[in-house]
Amino acid sequence: MNTGKVDALLGIVFGDEGKGKVVDFFTPKYDVVARFAGGPNAGHTIIFDGKKFVLRSIPSGIFDEHKVNIIGNGCVIAPDLFMAEARELEAAGYDLTSRLHISKRAHLILPTHRVLDRAYEAAKGKGKVGTTGKGIGPTYSDKAARIGLRVGDILDGFEEKYRALKARHEQILKDLGFTDYDITDDERRWMEGVEYMRGFRLSDTEHEINALLREGKNVLAEGAQGSLLDIDHGTYPFVSSSSTTCGGVCTGLGVAPRMIGEVFGIFKAYSTRVGSGPFPVELFDETGDTIRHIGNEYGAVTGRNRRCGWIDLVALRYAIIINGVTQLVMMKGDVLDGFATIKACVAYRKDGVTTTDMPFDTAGWEPVYEELPGWQADLTGVRRESDFPPAFKAYIDYLERQLATPITIVSVGPDREATIIR
Repeated sequence: MNTGKVDALLGIVFGDEGKGKVVDFFTPKYDVVARFAGGPNAGHTIIFDGKKFVLRSIPSGIFDEHKVNIIGNGCVIAPDLFMAEARELEAAGYDLTSRLHISKRAHLILPTHRVLDRAYEAAKGKGKVGTTGKGIGPTYSDKAARIGLRVGDILDGFEEKYRALKARHEQILKDLGFTDYDITDDERRWMEGVEYMRGFRLSDTEHEINALLREGKNVLAEGAQGSLLDIDHGTYPFVSSSSTTCGGVCTGLGVAPRMIGEVFGIFKAYSTRVGSGPFPVELFDETGDTIRHIGNEYGAVTGRNRRCGWIDLVALRYAIIINGVTQLVMMKGDVLDGFATIKACVAYRKDGVTTTDMPFDTAGWEPVYEELPGWQADLTGVRRESDFPPAFKAYIDYLERQLATPITIVSVGPDREATIIR
């Protein structure tokens, strides 16, 4: 029997690698595109035909009317934000109800979850995580505590379940002394979003995916955030609250490990991070500012400045191992066009100790760099590997040797066409 496979497309450092563009580029090769983790804290930017779209909860295959798009059970959904995102796509001419399926097992982000997010962050003082304030962490906390609301709950006895969880949240907020909030307008829009969601196909998507796989259909699992923000394997506690690594594909969609095929790891030609937490390669000088400006390194959801630095091979090696990456996708090579010298972090050093392995805690470690010549040429018009400047080709070859993994796709601009298969 010709059984289909689930290929995973993952950000493998701190997220913001440009996953949305790559998923959009890959979509024609797949029958299904599925989100397996995260919520509206992830912004996947897609640019084509002179139009720009930022997807937060909806899979990036939604622009192809012939594809099935699934929001899996590992995701969390805010009905009001989902409604706003979906209506924007509908206004642009895309019929979502015919191509988007939502897992009944996905958890709902309540308005009070967002208030709790702010309250918990305020209580941390100097130890703030740098959350987006979208209620992601409190929602996953309720999921783990077995008290959360799920999408399937909106179909039966919803109002009573909602009131009970809301009251529980309000008591926690009262205990925290966090009482200066008003969710009246948010709750009204949220309830409107719940009603809007009832018009979609809410189903047991794990059965759907496995039935499609048995028919020989292929699935592209779209990651959110990055591997170093994984709740288990990231730079804890400065992480997201979901499983962002390849293991999350199985738990977040309900597919067996043997169904995983290729694992595409997406990374930038340099490094970025949003929010708090250790970042050994961070640049605080003009070079970091230049990378941020040229790369437009500002959060797609929050608009926050992204912290910028040279590429971190210690982090990349670690992510490749824990995800079982089979192919690498390098984004934004064009951002480094103007640099005469490029640096790559090959190890960390602290208290006289040097390591090439990812330590338990990366705080206080300093980067050990190797320098390479820059290409100082405009890559944005390049569409074939044979036209790569020699120094850029040498940079790719260097990374492949260091990471022991092939770089099979290179992006040199935001448009679909600026994607080169090697």
